[in-house]
Amino acid sequence: MSSHDILVVDDEKDIRDLLDYNLTKNGCRVRTVATGEDALREARDNPPDLIVLDLMLPGIDGLEVCKRLKANERTASIPIVMLTARGEEADVVVGLELGADDYVTKSAFSPRVLLARIKAVLRRRELEASVPAEEVLQHGPISLNLARHEAAVDGRPMQLTALEMRILATLLRSPGRVFTRFQIVEATQGVGVGVTDRSVDVHIVSLRKKLGEHADLIETVRGVGYRCSESVREPAGDAAE
Repeated sequence: MSSHDILVVDDEKDIRDLLDYNLTKNGCRVRTVATGEDALREARDNPPDLIVLDLMLPGIDGLEVCKRLKANERTASIPIVMLTARGEEADVVVGLELGADDYVTKSAFSPRVLLARIKAVLRRRELEASVPAEEVLQHGPISLNLARHEAAVDGRPMQLTALEMRILATLLRSPGRVFTRFQIVEATQGVGVGVTDRSVDVHIVSLRKKLGEHADLIETVRGVGYRCSESVREPAGDAAE
């Protein structure tokens, strides 16, 4: 993690100081702020390599900060690791849907765990950045350009989160192959990053909504997991031609 620029956002000074010390010891450049407003300003003025974001912040909370960062072209690609005291699955799922990359609960918090999560997220982002620009996945009406983080269905752009993009890419690379939820987590985020079975299901539901009339291309295999259909249904408008 040497030389990475990390922005820590937490209203607890003890947590900020602890993370500042441990991240700096591991070679990172660290900035710390206590509010969501300051986090948005820091991220826009000088985008960091990664943000550690507490969800329970005074004023603008962490989920709203995440939403605004992902909606801004200048900050949308910054990886976010959420730090939550609540550990409630609903908050975690919302954060992941908004585009956060991972989370750590304060109840199970340790600097070593957080450092491992940060390293994993940065490593994945570096791998994604090295994907050749010409690599495009195409299956029926779906097209993914992984390097550009662009997705389309029937030629219409789809707005996918980073995790949704990785899940869909995993399924499209092997049409017909059934992936368990664990395999999807492993393929998209690495082993042990804390994504639950339910959150995988939530992301699949979101992907199906965004695929619209082609939602059935992602098939549920009951008791096992999910797969991308090998057969591609012709659009209804073309059936009479």
